[in-house]
Amino acid sequence: MPHTATVPVAFNPVPRVADRDRRRTSASVILRSVLEHGPVARSTIARLTGLSPASVTDHCARLAGLGLVRETDLPRRSNGVGRPHVPVDLDGTRFVVGGVHVAVPYTTVALLDLRGRVLAQREVKHRGTEPAVVLARAAEGLAALCAKASGRRPLGVGVAVGGWVDRDSGTVVDHPLLGWRDVPVRELVGARTGLPVHVDGHARALVDAERLFGRARGSRSLLHLFVGNMVDAAFATHDQVHHGPRSQAGTIAHLPLAGGTEPCDCGRTGCLQAELSERTLCRRARAAGLTDGTNPMHVVAAAADGDAVAVRLLLERARMTGRAAGLLLDVLNPESVVVTEVGAMFRADCLAALRAEVGAERAASVSPTSFPDTVLAVAGGAVALDVLYRDPLSLLGGTSTATPTATSTATSTAASPRPPRPLPRPPHLSRINSETPDVDRHRPGTGASSS
Repeated sequence: MPHTATVPVAFNPVPRVADRDRRRTSASVILRSVLEHGPVARSTIARLTGLSPASVTDHCARLAGLGLVRETDLPRRSNGVGRPHVPVDLDGTRFVVGGVHVAVPYTTVALLDLRGRVLAQREVKHRGTEPAVVLARAAEGLAALCAKASGRRPLGVGVAVGGWVDRDSGTVVDHPLLGWRDVPVRELVGARTGLPVHVDGHARALVDAERLFGRARGSRSLLHLFVGNMVDAAFATHDQVHHGPRSQAGTIAHLPLAGGTEPCDCGRTGCLQAELSERTLCRRARAAGLTDGTNPMHVVAAAADGDAVAVRLLLERARMTGRAAGLLLDVLNPESVVVTEVGAMFRADCLAALRAEVGAERAASVSPTSFPDTVLAVAGGAVALDVLYRDPLSLLGGTSTATPTATSTATSTAASPRPPRPLPRPPHLSRINSETPDVDRHRPGTGASSS
């Protein structure tokens, strides 16, 4: 028989890439299951996810090695017989993430745990809007909070900003109210903190927060309408937020709003942002003698005290917000709609007015944000937490042990061998004090004052 030469098999990297992607996806699914159901037995995770028990056990070991999950103290027996199940849960003792939300009048900085709960936050009032100065002061605020987070290591920083934000490059492309154009936020904050930094628009960040931690968890499609000083929207289907080319999706500021009378800088009348902006609300409140400031929570407080003019202004704004939500519902037809707007967040009559404008057949699908007292802090933290839950094994590549120092040189600290002490809980401050600079807050509830 003729001799047949053996042809060497060429190295093909594709299977390895696929294996890596499969491991990343499996780890993400398991960590999400622990987030949603923990403490939960590995056998239950396997049943919920469709993964094999062996794969679940292997990934739980990996996640435990990273410090993301741990076994709980008390084993559980199934029907009182057989080997006890040792549930796993998120490990809340080791890590925090930093959250930064840049608004028009101030920046909110915060620390969040792996469940998206705000442990501490601080508002830093702007001294001008120069990007380098604003972000440097944000880094200083984070450093002050991290100094109190004894034993907990920051995994990274999420930055949420209004306007056009390019997630992939970490750049604020355009923020007209701050006057920011092509600001390299990821680069500037990363240089100041020495930590991984992720940047996204605040409407998309809050869609991620609702998917992971909020009442909208499990929705097959979700629309978020953010009504602050900036007016933005974001849309997610099947657990994926739509970004569009250069992350420009959700730019709705200049959509026309039926019945709008407010002149817009673009030269038209009745654009969404001109009509619904908190600047417009506060200007009308000043004209009515309700306040002399720019804090929308002062209007909410006046309404709570029974001021009829304040109630009217909030109801009018809620109805117009409902009209905007109805417009987006007509176009996108989502299963759930979440609205971040101060009236709907804190007043039942405003939420009812908003839903009435949407229409009775769709009113039940509309709800206010799940985070009324911490919405801006959660927006920043959710940017980083979304990255973690999508790719928890990225920590295998090495997680920075730096603690933010507000300088370009970050110091490394070893993890404490002792159980970490809980973060200090700053005293409660009234919701209407949102213009007070540089204060720590436990439940500040500053409303939706937006970038």
